[in-house]
Amino acid sequence: MRTPDRPSAFTSDSARDTYYTVYDRVLGELWPVPVDAVDVETRAGTVRIHRAGPAEGDPVVLLPGAGGNALSWYRYIEPLARTRPVLAVDALGEPGRSVQRRPLTTGAEVGDWFTDVLAAVGAERAHVVGCSYGGWTAVRQQLGGGGRVAALTLVDPGGFAPLPRRFVRWALAGALASLLPRTLRHRMAGVVDNGVLREDGLVRLMRAGWTFRRRMPVPAACTDAQIRELSVPVQVLLGATSALFDTQALAARLAGSAPSWRVEIVPGAGHALSVEAPDLVVERILAFPGQAQPATATPEHGTDNG
Repeated sequence: MRTPDRPSAFTSDSARDTYYTVYDRVLGELWPVPVDAVDVETRAGTVRIHRAGPAEGDPVVLLPGAGGNALSWYRYIEPLARTRPVLAVDALGEPGRSVQRRPLTTGAEVGDWFTDVLAAVGAERAHVVGCSYGGWTAVRQQLGGGGRVAALTLVDPGGFAPLPRRFVRWALAGALASLLPRTLRHRMAGVVDNGVLREDGLVRLMRAGWTFRRRMPVPAACTDAQIRELSVPVQVLLGATSALFDTQALAARLAGSAPSWRVEIVPGAGHALSVEAPDLVVERILAFPGQAQPATATPEHGTDNG
């Protein structure tokens, strides 16, 4: 894979403005509670954060996956903000209202911009929740010694196995299915194992984001030694049918290399776990950290396709 030599960006100013129009409309339609939009400066660019909930307390910080942004967490904001400050981040390098100004070429640099965000908002003991690429970002921030984190919840995270070809096929199938009429697209969500296709607002945003050129490093798989370096409590939620990795094999690996981590396999969910089972993920966020459990499948837990 080529190392990114330019920042991610829209193809033109008009493409960016069109995307922002869709972004603002979807935000207004989906966001369930008032939020404050805040821009913070990092060493790699300006990052947009949507903040909700009480002014004081250790925040829950939400990092989206590749191609997503803060709006993908819209179902999480109201239940989390009842008791905790919530910061939903438009990640650098992804389509959204953050503006990347320098290339991000390594995992260390990806972690560094997120450390800058936590410092800018004054977080000292954040509970960071990252799905897919956002999970890798959170891990790289900790491996870089960024601190400021009390716990990690990783939702079908990247960076724990080499990127398989079946994941590329899964992503391509989802992109093609997003072009279908609404009723057929909803039906295809089950066929291609991607619950995002049932999210009309997020699909509109995804389509508008096709004018965005994403230039980000591909996550390298963490070694067992790197996994053991993480000193904060970690829970990992895995979709049973994830296209990103062999779920059972990863759970078994983590049971051996990180026995203190809490690992749960969610039946009936795939890589789009954060969208397919929001109620379950919210429950796990609010209950963690607690008593650490060994890595194991938990077939009694179903999914809520809300």
